[in-house]
Amino acid sequence: MTNATNLLPSYQRFVNGVPVPLFSRRSFRPKEKYLIVLVFLTFSALCFGTFFLPDFRNTGGAYNSVYQVYQKIQKAGPDLLLPAPPHGYSGSKDSHGPGGNVNIIHIGLERPNNAEDEDIHIIEDKQKLQAKIDEEYQQQKTLEKPDTAVESRPRVSSSVAPWSPDNRHEEIIKTVPPAPVESLTLPDGEDKDPVARERRDKVKEMMLHGWKHYVRYAWGQNELRPLSMKGHTASIFGTSAMGATIVDALDTLYIMGLKEEFNESKAWIAKKLDFDINSEVSLFETNIRFLGSLLSCYALTGDVLFKEKARQLGERMLPAFETDTGIPHSLINLQTGASRNYAWASSGCSILSEIGTLHLEFAYLSDITGNPVFRSKVENVRKVLKSLEKPKGLYPNYINPRTGKWGQHHMSLGGLGDSFYEYLLKAWIQSGKEDIEAREMYDEAIAAVVKNMVRKSPSGLVYLMDLKFGRPEHKMGHLACFAGGMFSLGAKTKENQVANKYMEIAAGLTNTCHESYNKTQTKLGPEVFHFIEGNEARSLRSGEKYYILRPETFESYFVMWRLTKDPKYREWGWEAVQALEKHCRVPAGFTGLTNVYQLDSPKDDVQQSYFFAETLKYLYLLFSDDNLISLDDWVFNSEAHVLPIKGKPFYRAEPKS
Repeated sequence: MTNATNLLPSYQRFVNGVPVPLFSRRSFRPKEKYLIVLVFLTFSALCFGTFFLPDFRNTGGAYNSVYQVYQKIQKAGPDLLLPAPPHGYSGSKDSHGPGGNVNIIHIGLERPNNAEDEDIHIIEDKQKLQAKIDEEYQQQKTLEKPDTAVESRPRVSSSVAPWSPDNRHEEIIKTVPPAPVESLTLPDGEDKDPVARERRDKVKEMMLHGWKHYVRYAWGQNELRPLSMKGHTASIFGTSAMGATIVDALDTLYIMGLKEEFNESKAWIAKKLDFDINSEVSLFETNIRFLGSLLSCYALTGDVLFKEKARQLGERMLPAFETDTGIPHSLINLQTGASRNYAWASSGCSILSEIGTLHLEFAYLSDITGNPVFRSKVENVRKVLKSLEKPKGLYPNYINPRTGKWGQHHMSLGGLGDSFYEYLLKAWIQSGKEDIEAREMYDEAIAAVVKNMVRKSPSGLVYLMDLKFGRPEHKMGHLACFAGGMFSLGAKTKENQVANKYMEIAAGLTNTCHESYNKTQTKLGPEVFHFIEGNEARSLRSGEKYYILRPETFESYFVMWRLTKDPKYREWGWEAVQALEKHCRVPAGFTGLTNVYQLDSPKDDVQQSYFFAETLKYLYLLFSDDNLISLDDWVFNSEAHVLPIKGKPFYRAEPKS
């Protein structure tokens, strides 16, 4: 049975058995009445003062002092409200955005008796904070007008640190006309030799064949599956479609003079390329493919769109460096800033080739933005590596970012080690030969490599073996086939007896990689080849026989041709073009092979983004005149994106204030 009192409205109660409203006047005591009246009068006075009294800002005395303090708080406020460090940052440092250290300022709630003293304290606190911020970040450069039309998200302050998850103020770039900085154009690069011109045209046609089918079946996706005719995403790109092929191919399109395709891709980058990606990506691959290409396109065109996109990406990569030593992690979530290392990588270690393959991009990014933080991060990595004792003068492939000590002693110029050595040499070249430390570290490292890792087979093939815990492994990976070009580039920039010896090694390594191609039925090289049990430059295991459109051998052909003019390198390159056409070309693009020793090898159904960025670019330049991407003006990053040498016309650095 229902209680009768439950039927009463909820706003009633009983007084002496009689229901009355809950908010009856009888519920207010005299003191409560006075308080209500006081609040009402105060509110009325404030309203009257706001609309009818004179403007205190123009009067003197105490009113003026109070108002000035309020103004100071207003101006200081945005800078004092520091964003929390992104998830995944090291707890050992106070962080202001990615990579910055600041002292947190605690502002008391109680006001001092002297208002002017508080005014001074606020100003001093703000100045200390501003000086700390400016120390690493300086003022961020805005897009130059009238080159862009920018719709900005709300910004806190022009001096606020770069991106952090709680401070997203990236610009949405609508339109950017081409080459707004200055009129610099690449030469056509046609060779005088009609055979070379014909072969170059063929490479360009291959570029268009692979490109148009990517556009048709996988536009905006990371890569193309040419047999399935759909998009493909490798784990290095996380789980999101970032248009990796569009970005990676961009400077190749420009160098080949494919203006329509370049402009179409640039429009996609302006409207669609977004780094607010909530998934883990490889820091290394993001650097060499995305950041490298954006920087290359800025150098080639002067288009501020590419500089701004590069800045945005660089800022999102900075949290990976927030470790106890400053050695970056391998994986980073570009949205949250959380970073970590691969679980398989030698007890939580970072990888030598990955931490050592950031210098070219980060140094140039600092120069074109005027923000020194990027360069400081990679210089610290070098400092840590230089300070460590090297077993036999060699650099192991693993280093712990927490302790700064080497992991397992595995040394290689193939995967895990390769591009670290390349970037030491190229950092010196990129700096206009001013970075003496980089050259010294390269020379010392290569001398140790030659002594401990360069070997010659019974038939005279020169190869680079691996070392594991001091034990030799007489094998060489396809990834190490870049070393012919690296040895020759290092030798040509130093004329002495040692350089002559290194030039011989360069020629020998390039020849060995060609032999690994020549010994297969498809005339394309395997992933790994051995020098044991009478086998030379051949794979011995089924999991080593694949070819995934790799460029490293063609890179050495290109550099050796430019430096020696030996025609065999062009002939070897043409053999590769014919093999790619015969075995990797399919109606909707190009695909890798699972077994290069079978003429009818199954296909892997992936058109790698680096096939455009590296493989076809190196082959195209191999058959071009030397004035197209001259080695006197440019260096190639590990993804073959071209970065200018300091002091050359395309460098486009910000003038130092």
